Amino acid sequence: MKASSVVVVPCYNEARRLSLTGFEQFRQYPNVHLIFVDDGSTDDTQAVLSDLCARLPGQARVLVQPRNGGKAEAVRAGMLAAYDAGAERIAYLDADLATPPEEMARLLEVLEARDVAVVMGARVALLGTHIERSAKRHYMGRVFATFASLILSLRVYDTQCGAKAFRRSERLRAVLATPFSSRWAFDVELIGRLMVDRPGLPGLSPQDFVEVPLQTWQDIAQSRLTFWDVPKMGLDLMKISLRLQALKRVP
Repeated sequence: MKASSVVVVPCYNEARRLSLTGFEQFRQYPNVHLIFVDDGSTDDTQAVLSDLCARLPGQARVLVQPRNGGKAEAVRAGMLAAYDAGAERIAYLDADLATPPEEMARLLEVLEARDVAVVMGARVALLGTHIERSAKRHYMGRVFATFASLILSLRVYDTQCGAKAFRRSERLRAVLATPFSSRWAFDVELIGRLMVDRPGLPGLSPQDFVEVPLQTWQDIAQSRLTFWDVPKMGLDLMKISLRLQALKRVP
């Protein structure tokens, strides 16, 4: 499967949540292909994904992980597969389709049109938009994004929106070469890795990133994020900060 744009969709026990009709909307975007990463699911996810791929012939495939490694590693495996398949633009999207297909396609269009390396969806409840997000999740997200911005030295509004797109580059391949240390805040770690200088590969600058306010986003009632995950994400931010500092010290 080769396409100019590939969207990675991590899936773990998503048999009841996967919307076949929702993902079928990607038929409208034939240049966008999908890689569903079954992250060691123990339910009927793999069967549902096989059915979905049959409905999107030549446009979708399943990458099966032998055991559950977490969302971070599922996304990393899918992005590496997309890179190895020759994709020019590599994105990831949550399986619940809180960000609908048309919004993901719009982010990819922005990445293609603008001279930037990363395009990130941002859930901003502006007039004229349809952003359904609980107050609790909104304020949790604002606190998290504030600390993430300080760690990254990047004025970013929404680090945790599950829709991001990246331009193919040697730098991207290099930062995906090793597993993420974070299971809960890998988005922040990925952005941070991209900004760190490597031998022969200068890090990205803030001008290489752009956030695009989403027109539509829906808070899915069955989302797995809970209040008790917040401390875990806080600890992950501390780990990421230490890890990025260590990378910056490598000659």
